[in-house]
Amino acid sequence: MRAAVLYSTVPSGTSYAEAQPLVVQDLERPEPRAGELGIDITYSSLCHSDLSVVDGSRVRPLPMALGHEAVGRVAAVGEGVADISVGDHVVLVFVPSCGDCRACKGGRPALCHRAAEVNGSGDLLHGEALLRTPSGERINHHLGVSAFADYAVVARESVVAIDEDVPDTVAAMFGCAVLTGMGAVLNTAAVDAGQSVAVFGLGAVGLSAVMAASLAGASAVIAIDPNTSKHQLALDCGATAVGTPDDAARLIAEATGDGVDVAVEAVGSAGVIASCLERVTRGGAVVSVGLPNPSAELTVPALQFAGAGKRLLGSYMGDAVPGRDIPLYLGYWRDGRLPVELLHTDTRPLAEINEGLDALASGQVVRRLFQA
Repeated sequence: MRAAVLYSTVPSGTSYAEAQPLVVQDLERPEPRAGELGIDITYSSLCHSDLSVVDGSRVRPLPMALGHEAVGRVAAVGEGVADISVGDHVVLVFVPSCGDCRACKGGRPALCHRAAEVNGSGDLLHGEALLRTPSGERINHHLGVSAFADYAVVARESVVAIDEDVPDTVAAMFGCAVLTGMGAVLNTAAVDAGQSVAVFGLGAVGLSAVMAASLAGASAVIAIDPNTSKHQLALDCGATAVGTPDDAARLIAEATGDGVDVAVEAVGSAGVIASCLERVTRGGAVVSVGLPNPSAELTVPALQFAGAGKRLLGSYMGDAVPGRDIPLYLGYWRDGRLPVELLHTDTRPLAEINEGLDALASGQVVRRLFQA
């Protein structure tokens, strides 16, 4: 099998094409154990969460085979898996919920305690890491998926079976970007028709949130990003107004008078979270979706919570239940109400993964797909 492995981090601002932090190499192909599946990956998708591991802002055990958003076909079925068959079309998801912890039993599998543990250690839900370097050194799995490859062994709980009519170039983006952005609006914020929404940050997650707000019938969907090249795309995704951060206060005032009902922060910035709190109306909610650097701290006027009834809500993987939400969202796509294909910038060979890191970091692409 071929996989892209990170052996050491490279600071943000470095040319990844020159530094080549991800090494695409041949590895021994492992077989699935009990409770696992072998997946032939057709397309994987590059996300800022991958970039944050490469630049060291999200600390993970190295070496690690990166990638957490992908689509493929089942190639092998481990012992004890009865509801998935060889050849099934599947989307991979990065939280393999155990079904037995406090979060899973409470209906919030995206916050699975066991998944958080194994995702942090680089293991799989049903056992230790399987990948090895040519010299025999352990390679950690990235979020239970390790999708920058032509093959992966994952837990059964890391896949959702989908219909064959969904093109792989569309399905590849549902396991993270669509699930996270849509879920932030529909699950975490539970936006109702007629409410107003502002989305700060127009990467694939933020644009998915724009699509979700439009789908939910929001009266105003205001999209904010300093990169003006993304503004027309946001309008195509359903935004009613778009601008830079300098335009945000004016656009929100024009649309709502005193603030939006919901602001979605999809940047990964404590400063933007604070700004979002200023832009919501009394009783409004800020949904934090981005992943700031772990050292970042948030300082805001405390009185706006009890004094103005504002809420700050964290949303991990869009508070999704993947087995429920992915088929639901694919139904919206099938009905022409969710233009996910707009997020797909282009497709490149996996050998160009480091150049893809540069393109993502500079805002040149929304979702670049890779084929090994």
